[in-house]
Amino acid sequence: MIDPAADHLVYVVPDLGPAVRAVEGRLGVPFTPGGSHPGLGTRNVLLRIGPRIYLELLGPDPGQPRPPSGLWLAAGGGVRPSLATWCVRSDDLNGLAAGPARHLVGPVRSMSRARPSGDRIAWTLTMPQTPPPHGGIVPFFIDWGETAHPCEDLPDHGVSLSALRGRHPAPAAVRADLDALGVELAVEAGAPSLHAELRTPAGTIVAL
Repeated sequence: MIDPAADHLVYVVPDLGPAVRAVEGRLGVPFTPGGSHPGLGTRNVLLRIGPRIYLELLGPDPGQPRPPSGLWLAAGGGVRPSLATWCVRSDDLNGLAAGPARHLVGPVRSMSRARPSGDRIAWTLTMPQTPPPHGGIVPFFIDWGETAHPCEDLPDHGVSLSALRGRHPAPAAVRADLDALGVELAVEAGAPSLHAELRTPAGTIVAL
């Protein structure tokens, strides 16, 4: 069960260069350069994994100073490459931030970045909490507004998301929180964590 509004998965790494090479080697396809997140100390690369969903590798941007509050989603440093959280599209970010599950929703913030082409893209999101709630199972939310979804410009290399699920010691309680946010995600018993399976063009399954 994958929420139809799932927008992207965030895989955080300590060093983007080696991590990109490692994940590309596992998937057999290249990532597309994304850009820097001004003021957050991070940059990304992207891979389309469905018509309107992509995988984001997020790591430190050596061209930016480290923010006093630390890097976004604790990327960099001693972080172990891992699927940190995920993002869901919504056209009611303020409603989510003020709703019954607002303790799980970060503040609403407008952001933008430059594409490698120089074009700028803009969006509004609920800022991901660090650490993400329930081991990354609870998503943050995004509204692309007038900006075309990134997947419209990302090449389709034949990788697809085949499964997305969470694990938590109290799965029923986590599912109740997801229900309060209107989010669909399978949650099973286990250590708090988020897991994805990607099908490669060769037909193999790669777990993240």
